[in-house]
Amino acid sequence: MSYNLFLDDDPKRIPHKLSWIQLPLVEWTIVRSYKAFVDIITKQGIPARISFDHDLADEHYKEYFAHNKEMRPLDYSNLTEKTGRDAALWLANYCVDNGIPIPVYYVHTLNPDGGANIVSILESAKKAMV
Repeated sequence: MSYNLFLDDDPKRIPHKLSWIQLPLVEWTIVRSYKAFVDIITKQGIPARISFDHDLADEHYKEYFAHNKEMRPLDYSNLTEKTGRDAALWLANYCVDNGIPIPVYYVHTLNPDGGANIVSILESAKKAMV
């Protein structure tokens, strides 16, 4: 059974109401954490589509805003909660290890650096599988 996966920690964010990206008008399964993302894919398989948020916990937002305010590089290495980048990395490894193509994906995060990291990981995995 095919499904579509939407990763975002904000309970107010739902796929059809995002104003900065137009996602397909399909039914979305919403997960709010890295763990839920991994769990559902492990149980149900790779979805047809995935849309990624990057910052999935309060500590991620604090790091992002400190980065902007202090003009320093982003550093998520000391944080305990996993990000959308971590979810993309897990997905890339899972797909490469199992010979499964990377699904269609969207990046709806408002964090441009985090979004670029997600795209880079997934595109690298696609190239590795050619």
